[in-house]
Amino acid sequence: MKIIDIAVETSQRYELVSITDEVKRAARDAGVDEGICVILSTHTTAAVTVNEDYDRDVPRDLASACRAFLEALDVRFEHAEGNSDSHFLTSLFGQSQTLLVSGGELDLGRWQGVFLAEFDGPRSRTVRVALS
Repeated sequence: MKIIDIAVETSQRYELVSITDEVKRAARDAGVDEGICVILSTHTTAAVTVNEDYDRDVPRDLASACRAFLEALDVRFEHAEGNSDSHFLTSLFGQSQTLLVSGGELDLGRWQGVFLAEFDGPRSRTVRVALS
């Protein structure tokens, strides 16, 4: 198994940052012809998701929808640090994604991309990519 860390800088409280190119590069560099790629956020307030990476409005719309969703919930979080909303959204989105590697390339659909979903930014983040 090969493990590669990807550094990601975020600039907003809620933001989806495409890491597609970095994950594709990691898959190629790992030398895995056929296998599995696991992409993991090493943080409790940032998730990993797969969604459309062609239209740049999609990640912005998702971040906007997260804000609206939380406002509609009208939940009083008890966590003293004030970022329980971030923990909540990360739990909904999930810490990781598992994708296939086929022919030495990450196997994504035509419009799909991999995103770090930031819910407590701006921050410096690490995404871990494991390939086997």
